Amino acid sequence: MTTAVDPGYDFTVPPELSARAPAEARGLARDGVRLLVGHRDGPTVAHHRFTDLPDLLEPGDLLVVNNSATLPAALTGTLPDGGSVAVHLSSAQPDPRGRHLVELRRPGTGAAEPYPPGASPARAGLRVALPGGAAAELTAAFTPRLWHARLTLPEELTGYLARHGRAIRYGYVDRDWPIEAYRTVFAAVPGSSEMPSAARPFTAETVARLVARGVLLAPVTLHTGVASPEAHEAPYAERYRVPGATARLVGHVRAGGGRVIAVGTTVVRALESAADGSGGVHAADGWTDLVVTPGRGVRAVDGLLTGWHEPEASHLLMLEAVAGRPLLARCYAEALEHRYLWHEFGDVNLLLAR
Repeated sequence: MTTAVDPGYDFTVPPELSARAPAEARGLARDGVRLLVGHRDGPTVAHHRFTDLPDLLEPGDLLVVNNSATLPAALTGTLPDGGSVAVHLSSAQPDPRGRHLVELRRPGTGAAEPYPPGASPARAGLRVALPGGAAAELTAAFTPRLWHARLTLPEELTGYLARHGRAIRYGYVDRDWPIEAYRTVFAAVPGSSEMPSAARPFTAETVARLVARGVLLAPVTLHTGVASPEAHEAPYAERYRVPGATARLVGHVRAGGGRVIAVGTTVVRALESAADGSGGVHAADGWTDLVVTPGRGVRAVDGLLTGWHEPEASHLLMLEAVAGRPLLARCYAEALEHRYLWHEFGDVNLLLAR
C-alpha cells in the first residue's frame, strides 16, 4: 500500500506557472520549451532552450528514453443509481492476479476532480457500466483513492480505449487535448496511463542532432500508473522492461567513462530496478515497486532530464538522490524566479551528477 510522502522542500508554485496547454498551442515548437541545467559539482545553473541539448552533452553520453505510449485511459462510466463517474485506468496490463487499478473521480464541466473525503461511491462489489458494453467491478481498496478492479471488455483493452477513452487531464490543463499531444517521439509500446513527459520536448530534428553529435540513445519501457496530484502518494508497482541491448550499452558507456542520463523519472526507476549492487544493469522484465530515495541512492545513472515537481511530490526524493539537495534547491529557486512552467506541458530540468 502506498502512503503520502513529504520530501521536505519548502516552496510554493504559483498557479500561473502551470503549463495549461501544449507548447505548440502556446506558439512554440515542442523543442522550444526552456531547459535549466545544473551540475552537481558546479557553482551555478544555466538557462537554455531545449534545442541547445545536443550542444550540452558530450559524444559518448547515453540518453535512455521510455518508449511507452500513453493510452487514452480516462473513461466516463455510469453508477448503479444512474449517476456519472469518471474512471481513470492505471496501465494497459493487469497485475499477475488479473486485476487493474482504477481511480473513480467526480466528473464536472472541466477536468474530473477527486471526491471529497467520504464522498466517493467506491466500494467492494461496485459495478460501473462503461461505454460500448464494458464494465469495471471494484474488488478491494488498494489506497484510499485507488481500487483493484476486474474489467469486462468487448475487445482487447488498447483497441477499446482507442474507441472510447480520452487522455487523463487535471484541472491545471485548460481543455481536453488529443492523445497525440500526450505521446512522445519515442512512443512505441502502448501502456502508460499518463505521459512519460520528460521526453515530450524531443523532436525528430533534435534526435538527429544528438546522433550527429555522437550522443547515444537506447530505450526502456515503463508503463506509468495514475498519478496522485492531490495526495502525492509514493509510487506504486509499475510494469517495466529493460532490453538486453540497452543493459549492455549502459555497461559499455559507463566503462568508457561516458554518462548515462535518464530521460524521466520512469527511466531511473526502470534502470535502478534492473541494476545490481555494483551498478551493473541487466535485462529485466516484470513489475517494480522500487522507490528511489537519497538514502538508497542511484547506481546506474549519472544524470536526469525531468520536468518540474510540486514540493510534496515523492519524485523529489529521486531527484535528490541523483543531484544532491543543494543543487536541487538551487534549481527550484532559479525556476521559480525565472518563471519556468510546471507539469507535463511545461519546461524541463537537466540534472548532471558529473
